[in-house]
Amino acid sequence: MLETLTSSVGLIVLSGLAGLILLSVAVFMTIASDRADPMEKFSARAKGMAPSSKDEETQLRRKIDREYKSLERFSRFLEPTDETELSAARQQMVQAGYLGKNAVRDFAALQFILAISGLIFSLLLVFVIAPGSFETPIKKTAALLSPMLIGYYAPRRWLNKRIEARKEEILSGFPDSLDMLLVCVEAGQSLDQSIKRVAKEIRSAYPALGEELETVSEQVKAGRERSEVLREMSMRCGIQDITAFVTVLIQAANYGTSIGDALKVFSEEMRDKRIMRAEEKANLIPTKMTLGTMMFTVPPLLIILVGPSILGVVNDLSGGFAVTGN
Repeated sequence: MLETLTSSVGLIVLSGLAGLILLSVAVFMTIASDRADPMEKFSARAKGMAPSSKDEETQLRRKIDREYKSLERFSRFLEPTDETELSAARQQMVQAGYLGKNAVRDFAALQFILAISGLIFSLLLVFVIAPGSFETPIKKTAALLSPMLIGYYAPRRWLNKRIEARKEEILSGFPDSLDMLLVCVEAGQSLDQSIKRVAKEIRSAYPALGEELETVSEQVKAGRERSEVLREMSMRCGIQDITAFVTVLIQAANYGTSIGDALKVFSEEMRDKRIMRAEEKANLIPTKMTLGTMMFTVPPLLIILVGPSILGVVNDLSGGFAVTGN
């Protein structure tokens, strides 16, 4: 059985099956993208382009429901079935800035499509394009598995880097946003107005932080509880300083203390933390430069200082041997 699968015919059959799977996934994604959006339907009906009769509307709604239920059957293959894993995956997508409902499913589908594409590419490379370049089984196995593994794990690596970059951006602009928020509160604006103003001003320099503050402002304007909205923001950011800031605001609102005084103390603490982070990075520079200094400075210095002496010793020894030989 193993020899049949590893033969050329077996691998060509496997590549054909992989191609069929990729085609099925492409058709599935096309159907999913063509599914009617309820907001578009409402807009079309408002403009008079939607079906006028109730029977046509009922048939269209049933068709959409059937398509949606048929697509939901494949969801267990594209997202975790465990609620804990699904919640953790959603949290990662939110921290990366993807707030869509189907973000986890789309990301899993991207991993699957890239892995299958890498497998098809490796099969074509090993058995069609360059069959003589991979003679040993180890090279052939590495060539077959490497593109598939890269296609599957590369999006995960990119997602982690995006999360870290977004956290770094929010953390960098947070002290400045606190200073601006303090100025707005001391100028007589309410906390909600101050958050909206700061979100507008800081969005050009720190888009991620401005987006989070704007989301808080819009949700509070929609009638949601401010404490709940702030807690959701801290969960989306995943930064300890943001969580501490949310706790300070909630405690100030619960105990009736001055929000301006709380913001003043907290903003000073955030500025001190930013200075400490800058000093920490500065202290790491000599350590990071040590390896480069040893690699690019010490060898030329040794050549300049010790090279002439070694050359003189070699010349003397070669001359002495010549005299002894004569």
